Amino acid sequence: MLDLIIRGGSVVTPWGVGSWDVAIAGEKIVAVAEPCTLRDEAHRILDATGKIVIPGGIEPHAHVASPVPGNPGAITQPPEPVSRAALFGGTTTLTDFAIQHAGLDIPQAIDERTATWRGHSYCDYAHHCMLIGEIPFNVIAQVREAIADGHATFKIFTTNIRPTDRLAAVEQRRLVGMGHLFGVMEQAAKHGGMMFVHAEDDDIVQYMYKKLTLDQRTEWYNIHEVHNNMSEDMAFRRVLRLSEWTGAAVYFVHVSAKEGLNAMREARGRGLPVYGETLHNYVSFNAEDYTRGPQYHTYPSLKFEEDRLALWDGLIHGGISSMATDGSCTDFAMKVAGRTIHDVSGGHHGIETRMGVTYTEGVVKRGMSLPQFVDITSTNAARIMGYYPRKGAIAPGSDADIVLLDPNIKKTLSLSDLHLGDYSIWEGWEVEGWPVTTLLRGKVMVENGQFYGSPTDGRFIPRKIDPLILSRPAC
Repeated sequence: MLDLIIRGGSVVTPWGVGSWDVAIAGEKIVAVAEPCTLRDEAHRILDATGKIVIPGGIEPHAHVASPVPGNPGAITQPPEPVSRAALFGGTTTLTDFAIQHAGLDIPQAIDERTATWRGHSYCDYAHHCMLIGEIPFNVIAQVREAIADGHATFKIFTTNIRPTDRLAAVEQRRLVGMGHLFGVMEQAAKHGGMMFVHAEDDDIVQYMYKKLTLDQRTEWYNIHEVHNNMSEDMAFRRVLRLSEWTGAAVYFVHVSAKEGLNAMREARGRGLPVYGETLHNYVSFNAEDYTRGPQYHTYPSLKFEEDRLALWDGLIHGGISSMATDGSCTDFAMKVAGRTIHDVSGGHHGIETRMGVTYTEGVVKRGMSLPQFVDITSTNAARIMGYYPRKGAIAPGSDADIVLLDPNIKKTLSLSDLHLGDYSIWEGWEVEGWPVTTLLRGKVMVENGQFYGSPTDGRFIPRKIDPLILSRPAC
């Protein structure tokens, strides 16, 4: 006896799109079959007529229950509200960060994350290991063990992001120098890990903070002059050169400029295992939107219209693998408290809007195919980060993480449509197509606007990256 059959929808699978029945037993997909050919009975038939049936979205980059830079003691929203909103938006797996810093090694950072998430998440989850500052040699040596334990990805910063002369004593500098990055890359390459890199040139960033201060142009809407295109270009190319020396696979987080995309395309053209994500706010807004308020800012900054269009080209025609959010959820008062280039806050509430906005802007407006849409919102992240094939596919043996998206929904987004926070930069956005039903490992979590999840439903998912992903640009 099957637990559930999804019938009548247009199903997106690794081998194509078709009107198949999807059979679920327990937590797994057990068959994808021609309509009405399954002989087994099912406890429930879920009618997906008129819907698009896709694998649950995978968020590759979120800051959950994390410190808010510039706000000592403040943290972003915890797993429960974030994971609930994710499921309403069609995302079934979240990836955040176990943060290693001075006085804390990698196992201790992972233990902290485990305590934060276990029993407090509605959806499944995993953690990148974030390494900050001058990484001790004993911590670099722990990379091998972390990979063996299912933590296959390691994030570093090539910039301190904010003005170093204004960093509070309680806020550690983030920049990882090229020497320490070399050490981590060596370990990652040797043991099957991947580097996640926030790449901006810190010398340029810090110089521009000082220059704009001298010019008395410190309003927040000038932040794109600090975190600029040249900075992204210089940092990407330096990191890529180091990846060639070490053989390490690299994933660039939040690609924001055409220069970053071009650097990745060139490296991928040489066969290097280089990947990147952009954010759905980067492909929807540009630096002109800063005049509407600081709530539009995420580090690195929004760039120009030509960059926005180039990022769409990278998603549709190759070069950018994933759509992420860099989600960092605070309330509106905290988000807009910073009014200058020195203290403007990054991050926004994007976890629920990622899938629907990407469908509208990619599929409806730009003709992106449904397999491409699934790739950039789920499958590619699953493959790159080591969730695949357990996650990111509607196929026998995969977890039954499934979303029904209704392409007939046309509406203007309002706060009442969303389930996280007291503001959204997407309020007033016109959408066409929206997730309406979400299953996590076979359990219906969201249906007809109702939520059926428990904070104990979410599980930690250990990850192991396919050697093919680590050897060449495979998606």
